[in-house]
Amino acid sequence: MTWRIGVDSGGTFTDVCLFDDTSGEVTIWKVSSTPDDPSRGITQGVCEGLEQVGAEAETISFLGHGTTVATNALIQGRGVKTGLITTDGFRDLLEIGRQKRPDLYDPQADKPDTLVSRDLRLGVVERLRADGSVEDALDEDAFRNAVQELKAQGVQSLAVSFLYSFLNDAHERRAAAIIAEEFPDAFTAISSDIAPEFREYERLSTTVVNAYLGPVMKGYVRALKQKLNDLGLKVAPQLTQSNGGVIAFDTAAEMPVRTVLSGPSTGVVAAQAIGRMTGIPNLITFDMGGTSSDVALLSDGECRVVNEAVVHGYPLKVPMLDIHTVGAGGGSIAYVDNGGLLKVGPRSAGANPGPACYGLGNGEPTVTDANVVLQTQNPEYLLNGRMKIDRSLSVAAIQTLADRLGMEMLETANGIIDIVVANMAKAIRVISVQRGHDPRDYTLVAFGGAGPVQATRLARELGMTRVLIPRTPGVLCALGLLMTDLRSDFSATSLIRLDEATPDRVGEIFADLAARADAWFDAEAIAGPARVLNLSVDVRYAGQNYEIGVALPEGPINAASFDAIRDGFLAAHRQLYGFVAEGEPMQLVTFRAAASGLVQKAEFAPQPPQGADASAAITGSRPVWMLEARDFVETTLFDRARLHSGNVIPGPAIIDQMDSTTVVPPGMTATVDPYLNLILEAAQ
Repeated sequence: MTWRIGVDSGGTFTDVCLFDDTSGEVTIWKVSSTPDDPSRGITQGVCEGLEQVGAEAETISFLGHGTTVATNALIQGRGVKTGLITTDGFRDLLEIGRQKRPDLYDPQADKPDTLVSRDLRLGVVERLRADGSVEDALDEDAFRNAVQELKAQGVQSLAVSFLYSFLNDAHERRAAAIIAEEFPDAFTAISSDIAPEFREYERLSTTVVNAYLGPVMKGYVRALKQKLNDLGLKVAPQLTQSNGGVIAFDTAAEMPVRTVLSGPSTGVVAAQAIGRMTGIPNLITFDMGGTSSDVALLSDGECRVVNEAVVHGYPLKVPMLDIHTVGAGGGSIAYVDNGGLLKVGPRSAGANPGPACYGLGNGEPTVTDANVVLQTQNPEYLLNGRMKIDRSLSVAAIQTLADRLGMEMLETANGIIDIVVANMAKAIRVISVQRGHDPRDYTLVAFGGAGPVQATRLARELGMTRVLIPRTPGVLCALGLLMTDLRSDFSATSLIRLDEATPDRVGEIFADLAARADAWFDAEAIAGPARVLNLSVDVRYAGQNYEIGVALPEGPINAASFDAIRDGFLAAHRQLYGFVAEGEPMQLVTFRAAASGLVQKAEFAPQPPQGADASAAITGSRPVWMLEARDFVETTLFDRARLHSGNVIPGPAIIDQMDSTTVVPPGMTATVDPYLNLILEAAQ
């Protein structure tokens, strides 16, 4: 018997999912996160999870981990003192950026802090032309002096980004060699390694963020590896990337910028697998945890991969799943703003002290407190009784807020939920309506510890008629770690008009990318049958400033390949913008290769139907405040662990499980599908 383990470290809870390769048994576990040192919560969760199944660390055949360490360090400004060396005359590009305000309609909106202060940004003589040829050679003496000056100022990390280095990396390679000689202890990031693509500011920003986070991630990985080794782990652990794939711990330590969406990406991977299992290809995922909510759209079973995004105000040019995040979680704090209006988040109570009902000293009301007051969540305990909560503390916190607003206490609690649902609906409209997709054509997949609690209210807000709650919603991101592959992405920018492209020229670019992918496959010891390479190219109309990724058809590159690229671009442009520009020339911009190493994954067999009667799972009842009645309604309680395939539960009902709670309102029915997912639909 061997176990595959996924661990997702969030801001409030650390989730553990254990999968038995032999029997297909799934065991889940949750422990409180330890924000001061996330590795403590992770090792505690793994130890306790193994105890639940009576296994030892030696029986672990795979351990995957999703983390928010890089994200939190970036958001909270906890990176290291970083120096930047760039082409002479361009050191202020990092601060000038694109000269855009963060908010078009807010002239006083603050830009994020510049990660490298001006005194730590130095320029040296070197210059490449736009075709990659050398205009001015690198002044090596000046570069050595710059390294020594930054070393004397106490930087721990160095970023190097020269003009047009994505076309010719010779100067940056030499710069890295000089740093190794002059300042070997520095964490070094060069742009031709981190983001070898055009757009100077975005490439520079990505390189700086990587350097800023590098020592933080390196220290975290080192501490976690040591703790796991002390447990007796015999396999090399893997860490999730923002693109949904996993990479080795050591690679993540060198490329932390690839992990800024490490945690939520695997929830989307798991949702893709659920879509394939259930035959429901069009899904909108809704992952609501303790500190934030993450949403994504899956069209035809796949989530779009974007190659550029802005995270906490910093442009990042790395492949990542198209996930939109808002500061709305179970721990989000409700307050009255300066205008006397009720607001919720993004400030969170976190894991400690947590919501008021935890009894750890927080007196401010949170979303969880509102649900406890309304009794949509258990008013006595969480985690099957392992974590006691005190409803009276939630009542007191919300009453204080209600008094300030001049509202009734229950009205205030419901108002908190209304606001957080509106925030999440707005986030879903960003990834759906604003991109030409009608959310009413999709099924809402709700997970995270708090997702199933709010799912039906969110679906109603968006006009969606079907909600899917996975088998283990509270730990779905941890489960997703057991459903993903090794992955790395390679890219090269070369501007070519589509009508002037030749198979030889395009084939040469893709051949170089394939060679780089093969080197990665070899380094990861991925065997031939497990190697998958997907090619694509970013396309735009000549003169446009934004590109659309188009998949390259399989087979040799020829005229038919270019026809497929053209047709794919036109279809995507019409979907995204509502029109196409007939006769306008198109331009190939950045060529991409996504390399995946297929690994064994957790698989689930369908269960035979056991009939509609779910009465054996009833555990009692309690009054629950329901929006439909705007009052407390006596509601039947069910234990999800005792539900079977085919069971039907009419609302109003509460379905409890260790990792989450599902609310089935009046007028809806929950049906257990063959894979033990809950499908909530309007009652017939």
